[in-house]
Amino acid sequence: MIKVRRLNGEEYVINADMIETMESTPDTVISLTTGRKLVVQESLNEIIEKVKDYYRSINLVYMV
Repeated sequence: MIKVRRLNGEEYVINADMIETMESTPDTVISLTTGRKLVVQESLNEIIEKVKDYYRSINLVYMV
């Protein structure tokens, strides 16, 4: 699970395994495998680092 912030600053947690794609348009949009799209404050690189940290914390190797 990773913590992200909506554009209004509200924090919430998403399942890193559910991330399908991400894009910067210029806001960062995360598309989940459920079809839901989330617009967040974090940059693409910040989210990538959060996902990598998450996988490290559960002892999985994640290759980007």
